[in-house]
Amino acid sequence: MPHLVILYTPNLEAATDMTALCRVLADTMLAVKDDEGQQVFPTGGTRVLAYPAAHYAVADGKRDYAFVYLNLRMASGRSDATKKRAGDALLASATAHFDPLMKERLIGITLQMDESSGQVYDGKHSNLHPLFQKT
Repeated sequence: MPHLVILYTPNLEAATDMTALCRVLADTMLAVKDDEGQQVFPTGGTRVLAYPAAHYAVADGKRDYAFVYLNLRMASGRSDATKKRAGDALLASATAHFDPLMKERLIGITLQMDESSGQVYDGKHSNLHPLFQKT
């Protein structure tokens, strides 16, 4: 964890590079620092995944509207200021990615962040984390 999942209307598929957006957002997450200046999100646990919606309806349907929904799920324990820094940075990166396209078409962007508190199960299996742990 953290996992950033992007759901988007497929009418954006031909107009933008979603893989590039995923990389930019992952890099944005890795650059976020906490109140002590430490990296907030572990490199080996940072994932950004994007999925086009198979079916969708946006607004009144009278135009070719597009929508992008970003949901960041992270473990609890970060300060409110750190969470705001992360959210502001991610929204700024997503907005910068879509700004050129927003000059041509109507797009809504929403970013929500959730903390995983009160989990009943959190299973993990990975050989990625050791690559990034400092010894």
